[in-house]
Amino acid sequence: MEFAAEIWGWLMEHLLYINLVLSVVIVFFQRRDPKAVWTWLMLLYFIPVFGFFFYLIFAQDFRKSRMFRVKEVEDRFRRPIRTQEEYLRRVGPLSGDELAQDYADLIYYNLEQSGAVLTAANQVRVFTDGEEKFEDLRAELRKASHFIHIQYYIIKNDELFDSIVSILKERVRAGVEVRILYDGMGGRFMPKKKWKELEAVGIRTACFFPPVLGRLNLRVNYRNHRKIVVIDGHTGYVGGFNVGREYLGRDPKFGYWRDTHLRITGDAVISLQIRFALDWNYAAGENLFKQSRYFMDQRTPFYRVKSEEDGMPVCPAWEPLGIQIITSGPDSSNRQIRDNYLQLIHRARHHIYIQTPYFVPDDAVLSALKMAAGSGLDVRVMIPCKPDHPFVYWATYSYIGELIKAGARCYTYEKGFLHAKCLMTDGRVSCCGTANMDIRSFELNFEVNATIYDETTTETLEEVFLRDLDDCREITKEVYASRGLWIRIREQGCRLLSPLL
Repeated sequence: MEFAAEIWGWLMEHLLYINLVLSVVIVFFQRRDPKAVWTWLMLLYFIPVFGFFFYLIFAQDFRKSRMFRVKEVEDRFRRPIRTQEEYLRRVGPLSGDELAQDYADLIYYNLEQSGAVLTAANQVRVFTDGEEKFEDLRAELRKASHFIHIQYYIIKNDELFDSIVSILKERVRAGVEVRILYDGMGGRFMPKKKWKELEAVGIRTACFFPPVLGRLNLRVNYRNHRKIVVIDGHTGYVGGFNVGREYLGRDPKFGYWRDTHLRITGDAVISLQIRFALDWNYAAGENLFKQSRYFMDQRTPFYRVKSEEDGMPVCPAWEPLGIQIITSGPDSSNRQIRDNYLQLIHRARHHIYIQTPYFVPDDAVLSALKMAAGSGLDVRVMIPCKPDHPFVYWATYSYIGELIKAGARCYTYEKGFLHAKCLMTDGRVSCCGTANMDIRSFELNFEVNATIYDETTTETLEEVFLRDLDDCREITKEVYASRGLWIRIREQGCRLLSPLL
C-alpha cells in the first residue's frame, strides 16, 4: 500500500509535466485526425488522472507501421495482381459483363489500393441465422481432406466451440492440417489449458496481439476483427458471426442474434486464404507462403472469363459472379474498406441500404450519406435497439439523428440484437463482412469485407433487409425529437468521444 501511495503521489506531483509531454506527442508525433487530437487534449486536461490512463489504454500507437510489418507476399502471389491490372486495362473487367464494366473505376481502385483482385468464378450463399450458419460450417468441416484454417475475433469456451472441436479432432486423426487463429482481446476468456489440449492433439493455434498480463489486455486498439474460415482452398466463410452461444441466440441479454455471413466457393477463396496466411504468419511466426499446397490453384487463379483470349482461363459453367476481397487495418496508411463504402455511396442512383451494429462514421461518409438522402435517393439505415457497447450506441443515435434530418429513413431492430455489417446499393452491388460503419473499423481494427458485383446476391441481401423491417421500429423525426433530456445528454457526451470510439 505504501508503494502504491508513493506512485500515486509521484503521478500527482508530475501530472502537469506528463500531460505536457503527452500533448506534444499527440500534436506533433502522431498523425491523427484533428478532432481526435482535440478530444485527447480535452481528456488529458479536464480529467487529469483518468485521461492519462485512458491514453495509455486506447491511444497507443506503438509505431504500428513497424509492429504489424509482415513478410512480403512472394512474387508468385503478386504476379497475378500485375497481370490482372494489365488485362483489365486492355479489355475491361469481366468482358461482356455490363455490371462489372459500370463499376470498373471501383474495381481498379480496390485492386490498386489494397491488392483486391477481381475474381469471377464464384458462388455465394447468404446466412442470417447462427444455427443455420454453424450447421453448414460443421458439414463442410467434416468434408475437409487437406487443411482447415479458422480465424475468429471471439472464440468462447462453450457448447458451440465444443461442437466444432470434436469435428476438428476427428479430421486431424484423418490427416487434415488444422490451424486456429484468435484475437488476444476477443479470446481472453478461453482458458489457456484449452489451447494446450488442442495443441496436444495436433491442432495448431496462435493468438494475434496477445495480452501481456493474463486476461488483462491494455491494448484495446489494433484488434484483429476478421472472421475467416478456409477449407481445402475451395470453400470459405466471411461475415459477422463469432464463435459463442450468444451468436446462436442463446444469451438472454441479447435474445435473437441477427447477423449476416457468407459462404463463398470459387476463386475468391484464395484471396481469403492469402489474408489468413498473412495474419497467421505474423501471429505464429510461420511462413505459410512456402507451402504451395495451401494455394492449390496455381493458374492465374484470380480472374476468369468466358473465352481463352489473351491466355486467360475459361470460367466454369455457372454465370460469372464478381467478388473482390478487401482488407484494411492499422498496418496500412489507406482506409480501403471505408473508401470502398464511400465509392459505393457516391455511385448509388436509386437506393442505399445499410445494416450495422455501430454507426459512428467519419465526416466523409456522413456527408456522402446526407448528400445522397438530400438528392432524393432512398437511404435507409438499420441499427440495433439495444447496446452492447453503451458509449458507441449513444454516439450512433446522435449520428442517426443527423441522417433523419437530411431525409434518410432509420430503424431500430427490435427482435433481438442486430450485428450484420452490410451495404447494398441499387440492387446491383453489395459489400458484406466484418467491418462496422464506424471509425474503429475504418482505422483501428483489422477487417475483411467481400464486395460483390452480382445482382442476384445483392437482391437477396436487400430482400433480407426489407423483411427485417417487419421487426423494426422506425425512428421518425417526431420520435427522435421526443427523446428525453437524459438521452440527449448521453448522446452529446458520447458524440464528443466519437473520434476515440
